[in-house]
Amino acid sequence: DYSRQQVTGETMELLFDLATADDVNIIGKMDEMRRGVVVNPTENRQVLHHALRLPKDYDFSYCAGGAQIHEDVHAVLRSIEAFVSKIRSGRAPGATGKPLRNVLAVGIGGSQLGPEFVAEALVADPNAHAAANGRTLKFLANVDPVDFFACVDGLDPEETMVVVVSKTFTTAETMLNARTAKNWLVKAMEGKASAQEVVQKHVCAVSTAIDKATDFGIDPNNIFGFWNWVGGRFSVCSAVGMVPLSLQYSFEVMQTFLAGAHDMDNHFFNTPLRNNIPVLLGLLGVWNSTFLGYETRAILPYAQALKRFPAHIQQVDMESNGKRVTLDGTVVPFATGEVNFGEPGTNGQHSFYQLMHQGRVVPADFIGFCESQQPVHLENEPVANHDELMSNFFAQPAALAEGKTLTELDQEGVPEALRAHKVFAGNRPSSSLLMSRLDAFAVGQLLATYEHRTAVQGFVWGINSFDQWGVELGKVLAKQVRTELASARGSGTYRLHGFDSNTTSLLEFYLGHAK
Repeated sequence: DYSRQQVTGETMELLFDLATADDVNIIGKMDEMRRGVVVNPTENRQVLHHALRLPKDYDFSYCAGGAQIHEDVHAVLRSIEAFVSKIRSGRAPGATGKPLRNVLAVGIGGSQLGPEFVAEALVADPNAHAAANGRTLKFLANVDPVDFFACVDGLDPEETMVVVVSKTFTTAETMLNARTAKNWLVKAMEGKASAQEVVQKHVCAVSTAIDKATDFGIDPNNIFGFWNWVGGRFSVCSAVGMVPLSLQYSFEVMQTFLAGAHDMDNHFFNTPLRNNIPVLLGLLGVWNSTFLGYETRAILPYAQALKRFPAHIQQVDMESNGKRVTLDGTVVPFATGEVNFGEPGTNGQHSFYQLMHQGRVVPADFIGFCESQQPVHLENEPVANHDELMSNFFAQPAALAEGKTLTELDQEGVPEALRAHKVFAGNRPSSSLLMSRLDAFAVGQLLATYEHRTAVQGFVWGINSFDQWGVELGKVLAKQVRTELASARGSGTYRLHGFDSNTTSLLEFYLGHAK
């Protein structure tokens, strides 16, 4: 329901005209993406994350290299299914003979945010919860040692499988965390099993760098690949998400998740623009940000299970569409992308909704469900807990749209001195997505909806939504700082050079204070 957006019928027709104009040609771009044409030219790559969730019997021959891609995807899925079955059944125990009940997934960015969102979304789903009985899944992303401490605190290393997720096996933060986890495992089982046996039975990898993963000590049979046509932030449906999530919730539950994503892929690629949910969301995003100048967007799921969904979409959208040039390198004459943020309702109401109602205009997506994953209705309570939650889901977008006038406040008898403070301007734009229930299938649908919405906005803006050169410069500078820190720690003295005065000053303070 986008009736509360600041659009008229004429506005929508103009947006559809924009989308189908020759220099945008959104239908053509969607079809190119579907058929495996290179739509990521700066890296010379296809964009085929939708291929990750194609059914076994699907005919993908219309895509460039589609038959082989489809076979490769399902070969990896078969390997994951067999591996997960052995671990979950106890047929492949740890080095000391204990069953592997805990999973520590080590990765960052797309290797963590997406899988963690799905993991949280399924915690309370009855089918997934039953499948996860007695199991624990943790995600280690931050190289801050506090994150490692928090993740492993309370875990038995002898019952823990570490999943290292790194395409190249060179990501600095991930590999330091992987070595830290390896050291934790080996030390804990010292005298009980050799270091080689510990790594082979307690560490698996999701990577394309087979040689580096085997050099790490990982059994080649426990390395699961993916492809350069899968961008990190679009990789949840690959082994990146399927390995840790299947270990926790079973391969069967995660197959349902893939089916939900595929269902939305079908809708996106085959539904006319005027009834196409990702297209509508994308065009409204362009309207709000480019034409109306609203720089932010709130993702507001009225479901605690989706508490990590805003963080994942923050990466999907902002890493994809925060670009300065078009596909041909021309500087874009307007700002692209929005600042995405959000919290589950009703928590967010007690945090930032004040600004949304009476401060800045923040377009919002409200997401709700007709059924609760874990319904509660206490005796003598007028409504069930889920109805209380959903009362706010229906009320908040109405309040944002309708506002409150001075006349209404006068009629309600509000003291004159307070009236100006209680005026709500209204006309705050929002969309509402109301779904039946939040299960694995719906989680897949929701993920694909927002992935495709992001692509739609990029297609309209004429940018490349599938590269991310903006993250590279900081990495290069971090390597220079790391070299200086290593030298200073090793020698006990330091002479900083090659940095601006601000960085030099901060480094001097840091090195002078360090214990």
